Amino acid sequence: MEALIVLALLGILWLVSSQRWRKRFLVPITPIVLICLAIASPMGVSLLTQGITAALPPDSGATVQSIVVLGRGGILRQSRIDVAEQLWREKRAPKIFVSGMTDANFFIEELQTTDIPKKALSGESCSQSTEENAIFSSAVLHPQQVQTILLVTDLPHMLRSVLVFRSLGFSVTPHAIALPTQWSSGEQSLLLLREYVGLLHYAVTGRFKQKSPAELSNPPAEVKRKLVDWNCRVLPRVIS
Repeated sequence: MEALIVLALLGILWLVSSQRWRKRFLVPITPIVLICLAIASPMGVSLLTQGITAALPPDSGATVQSIVVLGRGGILRQSRIDVAEQLWREKRAPKIFVSGMTDANFFIEELQTTDIPKKALSGESCSQSTEENAIFSSAVLHPQQVQTILLVTDLPHMLRSVLVFRSLGFSVTPHAIALPTQWSSGEQSLLLLREYVGLLHYAVTGRFKQKSPAELSNPPAEVKRKLVDWNCRVLPRVIS
């Protein structure tokens, strides 16, 4: 419906405007508007999704050492909690590790309301980006000898997440979550386009480059400092 309204407005402007105005404004603007409408259409979303997920392997069903859940905020939180709980009940891993400054504590609190043992829950609340999700998760999990993980995040975010976690020495099995069905095609396309930009930025700046064994065994001093100074370790609280 929105696309039809935009096209109708363009048509009206074309009919009522002068030839000079058409040439100076409508001719250069119209192709851009049409491209945006195509990207925001259901078919555009489908093509963008296929492009960003084609290289992802399917969830093999393998058992791993830990489920790692990445925060994304807002409406995307609950689906991550539900999926993490389901995967734990399917005995895919003995641990659930949550990552994200604005989400980790919420995830732990919600998961703690289930009958998942407290000893199976942990996380970090330092990270503010996908790269930091991987860096701080690595700093906590590698000393625990955790190397194989089941990574949980939304479908558009998964490829960038898998590549950066692999660069930090993890063997990653992706378990992607679909975007909320109530989201419009426009909202989905904006998130997908952001992920394309993120992938390009990470690739150009070397964030997918494999870290050496020495780097993996000795996290940056800033990371270790933040884990202590910011009190980033997240564990279930004792409920009286």
